Amino acid sequence: MHIFYKACKGGFFMSGYTTPTVSKPLRRRSARNRKTLWSRLLRGLLTAIGVTLLCVLLFALLMQWLKPGDNVIRIINQIIKLGSIFAGVYVTVGRSGENGLLLGAGVGLAYMLLGVLLYALLSGQQLPWTAYLSDIAMGIAGGGIAGAIVAGMRKR
Repeated sequence: MHIFYKACKGGFFMSGYTTPTVSKPLRRRSARNRKTLWSRLLRGLLTAIGVTLLCVLLFALLMQWLKPGDNVIRIINQIIKLGSIFAGVYVTVGRSGENGLLLGAGVGLAYMLLGVLLYALLSGQQLPWTAYLSDIAMGIAGGGIAGAIVAGMRKR
């Protein structure tokens, strides 16, 4: 009977337990400051496009003096594409960001799809579909690798 009495008086029912208090209230970001996935991808894509335009303009000016061959132009073109994807991924993911691999691959995919589409529409040339697929695969792989690298960087 003694045990039943203590249980009813609060002995077994955590009589000394109090609810913890919150030290500071939680602040929610306003809808304007929240970065959605789509807005981050769009910012990264626009950054990659801007870097591409800047590099192509600079390379076009340098071509007047250097007069490179076709193989050099192809290599520089690929370097510009990968550098632009890296810049776009850096803006999208940020240092020590989350989901760097997936976000990077998304930026690379969007950038290369847009590039392939514009090339096909503006050039008037018909390349084999394997050439288009290899460009898109390079963008996805390059973006994913860049995303993994950027996500692994430490914040300052």
